[in-house]
Amino acid sequence: MLTDAQCRNAVCSPGSKRERFSDAGGLYLEVSPAGSRRWFWKYRKDGKEGRLALGSYPQVTLTAARKARDAARLQKSEGIDPAKARKLEKLVNPTGVADTFKAVALEWYEKQVPRWSPGHAERMHRQLERDLFPWIGDREMTQIQPMELLAVLQKVEARGAVETADRALMLARQVWRYWLPTASNTQRDITEGLKARLTPYRGANFPAIVEPQRFGELLRAMYAYKGGPFVRTALLLAPLLYQRPGNLRMMEWRELELDASLWTIPSFKMKRTVQEKENGEPHVVPLPKQAVAMLRELLPLSGRGRYVFPGQRDHDRPMSDNSVRTALYSLGFGDEQSWHGFRASARTMLVDQLDLDPLAIEANLAHAVKDANGRSYNRTKYLAKRFDQVQQWADYLDCLREGSTAIELHTRVG
Repeated sequence: MLTDAQCRNAVCSPGSKRERFSDAGGLYLEVSPAGSRRWFWKYRKDGKEGRLALGSYPQVTLTAARKARDAARLQKSEGIDPAKARKLEKLVNPTGVADTFKAVALEWYEKQVPRWSPGHAERMHRQLERDLFPWIGDREMTQIQPMELLAVLQKVEARGAVETADRALMLARQVWRYWLPTASNTQRDITEGLKARLTPYRGANFPAIVEPQRFGELLRAMYAYKGGPFVRTALLLAPLLYQRPGNLRMMEWRELELDASLWTIPSFKMKRTVQEKENGEPHVVPLPKQAVAMLRELLPLSGRGRYVFPGQRDHDRPMSDNSVRTALYSLGFGDEQSWHGFRASARTMLVDQLDLDPLAIEANLAHAVKDANGRSYNRTKYLAKRFDQVQQWADYLDCLREGSTAIELHTRVG
């Protein structure tokens, strides 16, 4: 049988998804890698194994968990399936101790982890531990008031982390919405309305120039950039290909078919769920002739290595994610145009200036899109249309860089 000390010190072994510590009579404590500890009672009914959740430790103590198990066993002896008929507050929580924010948040977190990439899961857990748990982690969900949560978020803002405070609110909102279906009817989502009390944050809208004349000025400055060949080429390809910065800087020679004008990015490199990374199709990027020419110029410089854009000090690693950003600031455009913002620039001007097919645009951006009938857009089937689109875009950028007028642009590109 378990002791309270064993419950306090129970940890999940490295590499395990979760670990069980048995007590008696089917009762056990399940520990996750994230550190949550939850009670379960294992039983059999009609020849099938079932299990009943009895709450989180230490909110539900060892003694309380045993009482909950005994209450469930009594129900079962009367022919009642505890998992279907239990009254949550009396059975799961016989001591009257409600779920704490930390217990609920960790339970929600564990259910999301299979859908997330390891990096995203780590960031979410780190934010919970740093920004929310120290202040409201041990507070009962039913007792936390809106102004109390707002004060916690304002502590984050006070250190200058406006974006982080916004994300912490979104995190808290998801925890509350996860908990509410099991709470009493008198409970509500206390996160409602709090966003208006925080410092406005623009979210993921990266700075992007969408006015053609100003974008032409940016292109002329970029072509005059005097930095190294790798940063310069990455800088020029950023608006031309409008792919995510991480994909561009980690481009590998083996992903390129220059004779076929194709760049195939493996699924595991894409911004997708864990399942999609493992089982999804690669993202195929059509290359305009201007991009192919730029990449051929780099072949003698990095073609023997893995990365098209190797790091400055270590050629076995890709270039820094700050490389293009620093170049944009050195050109005087850092506050107007971000590396990631080239995607928004392209998306806006492709529609507003060139009037091209929005579905093909979204496909080139690697966004999940559906046609008018709700069918997933077949990127391979419409590859020819996407080739035509990227070439029109590349030619349009040449026109902007040369300072062509609106009439000349329509004649040369249209």
